[in-house]
Amino acid sequence: ARGSTRAADDEAARLRAAAAAEVEEIKKAAQVEGKEAAFKLKAEVEDELRARRAELARDQEELSRKERDLDRARKDAEKRAAELDKKERSVDGRTRQADAALEKAEAAQAAAKQQLEEIAGLSAEQARKRLEDEVRTQAQLAAAAEIKKIEEAAAEEASARAKTIVATAIQRYASEFVAERTVSVIPLPSDDLKGRLIGREGRNIRALEAATGIDLIIDDTAESITISCFHPVRREIARLAISALVADGRIHPTRIEEVVRKAEKEVDKACKEAGEQAVFDLGLHRVHPELVRLLGTLRFRSSHAQNLLAHSVEVGYLAGLMAAEVGASVKLARRAGLFHDLGKAVDHEQEGDHAEVGAALVRKYGESPKVAQAIASHHGSPAPQSLLDHVVDAANQLSAARPGARRETLASYIRRLDDLEAICTGFEGVSRAFALQAGREVRVIVENDRVDDAGAMVLSRQIATKIEHEASYPGQVRVVVVRETRASDYAR
Repeated sequence: ARGSTRAADDEAARLRAAAAAEVEEIKKAAQVEGKEAAFKLKAEVEDELRARRAELARDQEELSRKERDLDRARKDAEKRAAELDKKERSVDGRTRQADAALEKAEAAQAAAKQQLEEIAGLSAEQARKRLEDEVRTQAQLAAAAEIKKIEEAAAEEASARAKTIVATAIQRYASEFVAERTVSVIPLPSDDLKGRLIGREGRNIRALEAATGIDLIIDDTAESITISCFHPVRREIARLAISALVADGRIHPTRIEEVVRKAEKEVDKACKEAGEQAVFDLGLHRVHPELVRLLGTLRFRSSHAQNLLAHSVEVGYLAGLMAAEVGASVKLARRAGLFHDLGKAVDHEQEGDHAEVGAALVRKYGESPKVAQAIASHHGSPAPQSLLDHVVDAANQLSAARPGARRETLASYIRRLDDLEAICTGFEGVSRAFALQAGREVRVIVENDRVDDAGAMVLSRQIATKIEHEASYPGQVRVVVVRETRASDYAR
């Protein structure tokens, strides 16, 4: 009996343990299901909350937009109301002016009627005297009005002149510089040559500056002199000439003119070779020799600190590459790209925009009308018409837009000096003009058989006046008119 009781107890204990384990498993399962349900409910609540927040944000944005529209509409309405008020005031003012004019006209009519009635009872002498008095009074009134007008104009001009003086003073006080190189330094074997270059009473240096159009700076710098000139071709001619004079040792006005002519021929030859090399590099054929020569002169010119010949060659290559991509003529694109800035090689010989001048030049020397049209429109005026026009325009802008390709300082500086020289050469009797001292002096050479000494004085005043009205410059510009008579003969 005890054995069966113990077995029953053990079985009961085992059942209780199994029941407890099952209860524990059910409890854990219930906890897991509860957590999952709570997490799911939380996620649903958060999703709904986010959706409501997004909807609220949209509503808020819509409300803000409507408020902005309403505010804009309110401002427009206020502006229109102000304009209407202004127009209404203007109409009222004009109405008052019209009424006043009408009253004045009626008064004048009445006065004239009264005068006629009075004149009818006057003698001829009395009528003549009265007419003279009225004419004299009207003349005095007109003179007074003209004097007042002149005084007001003088006051305005004085104010503008005062502002110009103040601005000029500020500009001259500021540090001035030219970022690009506009000078050339020539080494000398010894400082003794400086005196020989100057010459007796400055004859040699005056001859050099007159023949080349440069400004020769001879200072205390050891064994060197400086050539200053904004025009690179003139500067190169002067550099070659002075180097030859220093090497030769014979320095006098006649020799200077001879060497300068030789240097000009050397520079012309260098221009021709540079043009031929550019044409060869781009693989062009049947180019007129004059176009080659003009193209070579771009080697000594720059625009926005970018060498024009290198820029033209680059535009030619880029135009050819882009033409190949879009199906345009590669040969025509290269020709138009190479010649697009050819108008900048002409100084003051032809008037007009450089694109127009370049187009006229290539037409003159046998290039295709399509090439001329692309050159004329590469700055957008006239507007590009063909695919070739757009290709050349894009290539030009691409070359100029490269980082560091251009700067504005030298271009505006050279344009100012070009304008000064163009103003001077526009007068009758002027053969040449050179802008010196960074544009602070203009040296004008006149033809002695067309301008006498008195005419030279008048011409300097006329040029100075025109520069004041048409040119932009800091400080002041000194105008020097040079008239020289030379006579030569041979003793046999």
